[in-house]
Amino acid sequence: MKHVRTAVFMAMCLALVCACQKKEVPLSPSAQKKLTVVTTLFPLYDFARTIGGDKAEVRLILPPGVEPHSFEPRPEDAARVTKADLFVFTNEYMEPWAMKFVKGLNAGNITLVDSSKGVVFLKAGIEEGGEGEHDGHNGKGHHHHAGAMDPHIWLDFGNARIMVDNIAAALCAKDPANTGYYLANAAAYKAKLAKLDDDYRAGLSTCAKRVFLHGGHYAFGYLAHRYGLRYESASAVNADAEPTPAQLIALVKQVKASGLKYVYSEELLSPRVAEMIARESGASVLLLHAAHNVGKDDFEKGVTFISLMKRNLANLRTGLECN
Repeated sequence: MKHVRTAVFMAMCLALVCACQKKEVPLSPSAQKKLTVVTTLFPLYDFARTIGGDKAEVRLILPPGVEPHSFEPRPEDAARVTKADLFVFTNEYMEPWAMKFVKGLNAGNITLVDSSKGVVFLKAGIEEGGEGEHDGHNGKGHHHHAGAMDPHIWLDFGNARIMVDNIAAALCAKDPANTGYYLANAAAYKAKLAKLDDDYRAGLSTCAKRVFLHGGHYAFGYLAHRYGLRYESASAVNADAEPTPAQLIALVKQVKASGLKYVYSEELLSPRVAEMIARESGASVLLLHAAHNVGKDDFEKGVTFISLMKRNLANLRTGLECN
């Protein structure tokens, strides 16, 4: 009888141990580890980290302070992307290397996300003397560098909302258990983008000037188009392009003729051209941030896309003499 009682007791202990073990085993993949997301540009990084929240680890492939147009992935970037669940890029015009780069890694588990799906692209200006020249109501102007598609889609906040939807959809597909979480974060962020859009419409509706001139590459066409402004840049959509002396002379004349008091420089590139135009025309220089990437200090401070765009609105209102 004693042996029977001992056997029963041992069986009960074993059952209890097994029951405890069973409770620890069935953890979902989302509970075991966060999704790993790698993005190309800063806007995508900021969108993805906001949507992913504490369910995703988001990394920016660009080192802080690096200008992205001539960026090429390094071997360490390939190693990082190989381990990621999602690789998010802007579009084929901004990162023509992205699709080939990811496919060349033979990383079967990674999902390639084109954030521009559903966006209507604009061309980077029109030919001098073409349709829309000097039209201050449709965002068009005369440029010597037309033809290429403009990749800076995030500077139209309607496009930014589409990009947020595309990233959210990719996160949901990869981690369906947290779909509600991702969609809620995306909806809250899109509401902030809608508010930003409203602030721009209101803030730029009472300006004495309707044209702004940028001493850098063609980056702000979408912003100008959305708010009925005319935009001129010193260089083509390629950030490595340099304006000719004839173009610079024409820009100086335009600043004087338009009565502009400010010329804009851009982040992470030398303000030399903007400063030269300002010096020759009697204007001053203000920063207009396209948010491709951010400097090390801003990155460490946790700057956001929306905070950068608020800075832009303040500087546009100054430059356009808005009431």
